[in-house]
Amino acid sequence: MKPANSILSGYGTTIFTVMSQMAVEYDAVNLGQGFPDVDGPEDIRKHAADSLMMDSNQYPPMMGLPDLRQAVADHNRRFYDLDIDWQSEVMVTSGATEALADAIFGLIEPGDEVVLIEPLYDCYLPLVRRAGGIPKTVRIEPPAWDLDQAALAGVFSEKTKLLILNNPMNPAAKVFNGDELAFIAGLLQQYDAYALCDEVYEHLVFDGRAHIPLMTLPGMRERCVRVGSAGKTFSLTGWKIGYITAPANLLQPIAKAHQFFTFTTPPNLQKAVAYGLRQDDGYYRAFQADLEAKRDLLASGLKAQGWWVPDSQGTYFVSADITPFARESEDDVAFCTRLTQDVGVAAVPISAFYDSDAPRSFIRFCFCKREPVLQEALEKLSVLNT
Repeated sequence: MKPANSILSGYGTTIFTVMSQMAVEYDAVNLGQGFPDVDGPEDIRKHAADSLMMDSNQYPPMMGLPDLRQAVADHNRRFYDLDIDWQSEVMVTSGATEALADAIFGLIEPGDEVVLIEPLYDCYLPLVRRAGGIPKTVRIEPPAWDLDQAALAGVFSEKTKLLILNNPMNPAAKVFNGDELAFIAGLLQQYDAYALCDEVYEHLVFDGRAHIPLMTLPGMRERCVRVGSAGKTFSLTGWKIGYITAPANLLQPIAKAHQFFTFTTPPNLQKAVAYGLRQDDGYYRAFQADLEAKRDLLASGLKAQGWWVPDSQGTYFVSADITPFARESEDDVAFCTRLTQDVGVAAVPISAFYDSDAPRSFIRFCFCKREPVLQEALEKLSVLNT
């Protein structure tokens, strides 16, 4: 029989699914896959339920309901002072991953070079390669997660079409600072390239830091495609509602990809997300403070047990060095397997986020769980000291 697509068939099942399945099999606390264990605000969910029963359930507009597109534009203005035309610069997608796929397929041609900063969210490389792009990677590594600016500049060329920037960054929990973003902006201008900005954790930055969208920097308004996620902002990951903000000339080809991928997104969920984006500042402050407290609980508990835990500046995640607890010749994959099967806690190996020659002594824990669940995980992990 003729083979399937050689690029996509060459990838295994995502590490998040693998570890979650293993967590179920061994009845382990799942701190691997990044989803909350409680649903988001009741009033937002009720808005979706009421809309489902009272409003139309037929095809909404391909670009998204006007109410949600206006809410996204208002959100950009409210938090980042970005003046966005909701009619020509905002589109709703079936999740942020679809938004990323739309942008990659809409913006690059076969042979275009795409700059990627490892560690990578797992969909980036397959999508770039399937669209015909040539990945050019530069890496940051634990524990410092420092961006090597010379290395980044070294992978840019006249063939560079796109940079994918995950900020705040999964799994590194890094928040790019103003100097780093300014350097990136300079490279984009120098090489006449675009940026696809995966900013799904925009409201989860900690310790008084501020999220700075690359789009807000001088000269970047016309070069950036900004992706947000209602799933992350409202702890409703199963809804799969994403949104793209981009200049009209870039959004137009991206919309064509969306047209042929999913075309549209459930209208009742769109209406509920529009309502959610208009929550007052108290919601966003409480959301950030709750996750920061959970980060502190898990990170401090790990440190007390002897783990070395790099700083988590944002996202749902902390990483930890397995060196004090790993057996001889045991890498992060083997350690995560043993941790799940024998200890009863599932985590994700950091090496899964690199294309090759990955660091092998760090794993990622997810802290967007109820406090009793985090405490149970820490209690189980304490056996490693015995």
